[in-house]
Amino acid sequence: MFELERHTIYSDETLIAALEKLNRVPANLTLFVVDRHKKLIGTLTDGDVRRGLIKGIPVTSTVVSFMKSSFCSLDSDKASPELIRCIKEKGVKLLPVLDREGRIKSVIDFSEVITRLPVDVVIMAGGRGQRMLPLTARTPKPLLKLGDKPIIDHLIDGILRYGIVNFKIAINYLGDKIEKHLGDGSSRNIRISYIREEQPLGTIGALTLAGRFSNDIILVINADVFTNIDLEDFYQSFIEAEADLAIASVPYNIEIPFAVITSDEGKRVSGLEEKPSYSYNASAGIYLFRKELIKHVPQGVPYDAPDFVLKVIASGKRVIRYPLMGYWIDIGRKEDYQKAIEYRSHIKE
Repeated sequence: MFELERHTIYSDETLIAALEKLNRVPANLTLFVVDRHKKLIGTLTDGDVRRGLIKGIPVTSTVVSFMKSSFCSLDSDKASPELIRCIKEKGVKLLPVLDREGRIKSVIDFSEVITRLPVDVVIMAGGRGQRMLPLTARTPKPLLKLGDKPIIDHLIDGILRYGIVNFKIAINYLGDKIEKHLGDGSSRNIRISYIREEQPLGTIGALTLAGRFSNDIILVINADVFTNIDLEDFYQSFIEAEADLAIASVPYNIEIPFAVITSDEGKRVSGLEEKPSYSYNASAGIYLFRKELIKHVPQGVPYDAPDFVLKVIASGKRVIRYPLMGYWIDIGRKEDYQKAIEYRSHIKE
């Protein structure tokens, strides 16, 4: 976890104090120089110190004499991924996010995250996992282990790489165990709140109980999905298409082990295809949409994602498909779980 205090120094401190701090941070990283009101006024690296000494700045001078007063920062947590990408291309490793007074609100550490997407996440974790019995008799499916940690931890850790910090978890069956395991998210430096379903509300019905969102775009994902979907590309495709809703899709192939007959309305055979294979685009259980669409979800009744999508389409909104590249396993059956365990064992962190 990023420690802001470790990377901050006051402008009137001595060069020796700065060097001591630089010696305690990872190589090639930055100290943020702030005034006594904690407003960010510059940055300092080993290179800045060397260049200052070469120019003849006395060793007894304060940090402000050595710091670089031009620096990259964000004025809001909701900065566009395009802007963040441009900043990364400049070689910036730590990007401060400032409040209205110019004080550091948070820092994006590009050694830990790829970007910071302005998205809130809802993880649907309320299912009973009937097809996974007896494994789910006392353990909710999201807490079943894949290697050294539960399914839902793999999911959250993957999402965190995109700088997303606002999570809502929809829980029902053995939901108290999920809540106890994840807590409020503070240990991961994120915010987790819970949507408690008094009755099962289908794959998307819990959205009506979610309350307020911090961002205008919502990512909904099933808790039993094991995937490395590129959320930055998913988001960018959504924005570029000016979409209202995007559905991540995966190819699904059906092989028929028999010859298939084609015929006209009568009995006359017009063709015969030996063991054909058909390919379809199946929903991956991952959706990105504008929060205003929640109005299409009926209150307090079970409601599934396909019904929601069809209703959004009928309303005239723009719905797109996003082909998911990479791995994706829907852990709905015991054989899927074993497949995910095997796959996870070959993934290098």
